[in-house]
Amino acid sequence: MNNDFELCARLTAGDIDALGDVYDEHGSYVYGVAVKVTGSRAHAEEITQNVFVSLWEQPLACDPSLGSLRGWLVSLALHESALRSKVS
Repeated sequence: MNNDFELCARLTAGDIDALGDVYDEHGSYVYGVAVKVTGSRAHAEEITQNVFVSLWEQPLACDPSLGSLRGWLVSLALHESALRSKVS
């Protein structure tokens, strides 16, 4: 969790390498959740990209004092996956 605080602080400061670090640490998990919910690798790729773009564009939306960074990323992925599953 301390790592989450550090990563979020770096993202808030505009450190693009922090986004790469977050992706390296959590990207495959986020993708796996999206594949499981949507049943589509193509949708899961888009969802994963959207989750990390959202994190980059709004780093303050993630508050590690309220929960883990992974949990926040997965909640975004689940929300978008559910929306796509309803549309498909």
